[in-house]
Amino acid sequence: MIRSKWLWAALFIIPAVELFGFIFVADQLGAFKTLLLMLTTSVIGLLMMRFEGNKVLQDSRTHMQEGRVPGRTMLDGLCIFFGGLLLILPGFITDIVGFSLVFPLTRPLYRIFLLKWIEKKMKNGTFTFYRR
Repeated sequence: MIRSKWLWAALFIIPAVELFGFIFVADQLGAFKTLLLMLTTSVIGLLMMRFEGNKVLQDSRTHMQEGRVPGRTMLDGLCIFFGGLLLILPGFITDIVGFSLVFPLTRPLYRIFLLKWIEKKMKNGTFTFYRR
């Protein structure tokens, strides 16, 4: 129940904030430059996502060939995936969060929160993983 309330709130709040940001930037730069800036950030973000995703895949392959579990690289892959999704969405706030998820220097901050969330879910039994 609580989860669905947050989802509905996010579905209304995020577009409203993005619209406000677009109007603010368009007022400062003009509508055409704002659209061009939004398109440019999306293209740069998608290129970064592709590059970083390939690096994570190579790291995962290396870890698996060495017989190690690629746990950190799997979390990096999740961050890159969700960052890419946010970069595809139009808006400046989602682009900022998306860039911070894709960019390798800020990604460890998200990884810490993900690890704590997974640990909490595993301790209370609501997160299940399967081994082959």
